[in-house]
Amino acid sequence: MQEPVSRRNVIKAGALAAPAILSAQNVNSKLRAGWIGTGSRGNHVMNMAYGGSAELMEVTAVCDTYAGNLARAKDNVQSKGKNTPKTYVDYKDLLADPNVDVVFIMTPEHLHHRMLLDAIKANKHAYVEKPLAHTIEEGAEIVSAVEKSTKLVQVGTQNRSNSLYIQAKKMVEDGLIGDIHYVRAFWYRNSLDDNPAWRYKIPDDAAESNTDWKKFLGVEPYVKKDRAFDKQRYYQWRLYWDYSGGISTDLLVHQTDITNFVCGKAEPSSCMASGGIYRWTEDDREVPDTLSAIYEYPGKFHINYSCYFGNDWFGYGEQFMGNEGTIEVLNRQILNFYPEKFAGKPPAKVAARKTVNVHLPGNDVPAVQNHVRNLFEAIAGKAKLVAPVRVGQQAAIGGHLATLSYRNGKKVLWDERTQKYRFA
Repeated sequence: MQEPVSRRNVIKAGALAAPAILSAQNVNSKLRAGWIGTGSRGNHVMNMAYGGSAELMEVTAVCDTYAGNLARAKDNVQSKGKNTPKTYVDYKDLLADPNVDVVFIMTPEHLHHRMLLDAIKANKHAYVEKPLAHTIEEGAEIVSAVEKSTKLVQVGTQNRSNSLYIQAKKMVEDGLIGDIHYVRAFWYRNSLDDNPAWRYKIPDDAAESNTDWKKFLGVEPYVKKDRAFDKQRYYQWRLYWDYSGGISTDLLVHQTDITNFVCGKAEPSSCMASGGIYRWTEDDREVPDTLSAIYEYPGKFHINYSCYFGNDWFGYGEQFMGNEGTIEVLNRQILNFYPEKFAGKPPAKVAARKTVNVHLPGNDVPAVQNHVRNLFEAIAGKAKLVAPVRVGQQAAIGGHLATLSYRNGKKVLWDERTQKYRFA
């Protein structure tokens, strides 16, 4: 008999899906962690690591190219970990530190590729923020290098560790919504004119003297190296093509990934995307603030994706639309299930299903904590990775295809066998 869906069971599903809790360890057996990139995301993930895995790790080193971030990270470790980490400006120096077992790469996406390859070469495990890499080709190189090594790498698509998505996956597998061929995914945001999207606050003391611009630019050939120091590009990098895919690789990747997870998919066969800079037209941003993308997958499966930065009424979520019902997960903290009505004449098995509404405020916090803990426990041999690099690459492919389609104004086709794309 199928267990009924309830708030308690959803929480239990997340707990069961999370790795088994390790027994208490002494300080000497803790994994020694190094943080590469300690800006807003790096600082947040460090806090989540302390909140969910403090007994499993010790932060022994921190690295950032802005002195203010580096000082804050050092203070954070001293406060939460009760130890003083080594500080580095060059990530290669951190990788050479023998007192680091695992690194957290929390840098802009154009830096992931070289940093992660160097981490594997330095014999470190790693957690890397999504997207896995800035291009499809970079991601493929990472997958090859990691899978040839003995190191474990977790990609930061933390929705896979969210109890609501874990429950949604189980509901789909149990047949609660019947055959599924169509998913609507969306992410809407808004802000006042004095706070344009992705225009993160630039620190008051930010200057070329305390910000290593050349290290931020990195070594990848697509980044313009002769550009003069630019505070906006450094602190608001997500708005520029050299360093980011914008919506495609910051937001959309989460949603292609979790659709793959919930519905048992891997890579799309085509993508057609369009949009533009419609809302925030008065600055030098390059990436769109409005984007729609249509995906086809093998097996008659379709994703309809949309994102707009001028209205947040509908928020963020996915609607998994089966022939017998709908599951929607909203804002990472609400799960709704609605059986189909069939014009008032549903089959008996559908008529017996009840509407479900579960609300878990702040559910992204335990998701990130579980995602980080999963890496530590996988390294200890107590769990399997939730988001290994091959899964991270599959998620990123969807984002990169949208970028390619948008920037070229063409439908793009993907061959899963050859791992190559072409324009229709």
